[in-house]
Amino acid sequence: MALLHTSRDYETELRELRAHTAAMGARCERSVRFALDAFWEGASKLSDARAIDAQIDRDQIDIHALALRVLALRQPVADDLRFLAATLKLIIDLERVGDEAVNIAERAAGGPCAAAPLVRTDLEAMAEEAQDMLRDALRAFVEGDAARAERVLVRDDGVDAQCGAVITRMCDYIAKHQGDAAGGLRVVRVAKYLERIADHATNLAEEVIFMVRGDDVRHGRVADGTRAR
Repeated sequence: MALLHTSRDYETELRELRAHTAAMGARCERSVRFALDAFWEGASKLSDARAIDAQIDRDQIDIHALALRVLALRQPVADDLRFLAATLKLIIDLERVGDEAVNIAERAAGGPCAAAPLVRTDLEAMAEEAQDMLRDALRAFVEGDAARAERVLVRDDGVDAQCGAVITRMCDYIAKHQGDAAGGLRVVRVAKYLERIADHATNLAEEVIFMVRGDDVRHGRVADGTRAR
């Protein structure tokens, strides 16, 4: 993934794309943390989540413009073409991570939720795992590491299982506390948003595998056959 070109400007553009995309991803990781802080601490933190989401949106626009410029002016082929194609898809998933983080933060608008403390440990674990998956997928992107990306894929089922456990517990809670059904549903939505963030990290990893090896694993298996989609 580190081929040299006769044009220094071309090399600079590719490095800028890789660095800007990695920076966008790092902001996405932080946005998830800010969102959980807003959910636990109240709507006063919502502005922090929205501010970082606005920066993520600007990142998407800037990266998209630069990638299209490179495609139009440099006419890339082979590895470079796959890199650019992957980048254009990566920024869509990263932008959606920012949106999901805002969705989590907005669940604080209803005030304190009696149901939330019951599954706080589970939600924190889901958030940490989703952030780790994002971090590893982005590191795989920067380093061109398909093996690391494959390891991200097999972690998605664990987040799905955690999400299912939270939903089951909230269903039991709602059945016993019908007056707080809205609170239980808010928690369910947070769990679903975290599960979707893990899905976006999985999408990133799939694009990295395509970028590095040219293999489309979106509806197939990783190399060792441990995961089917």
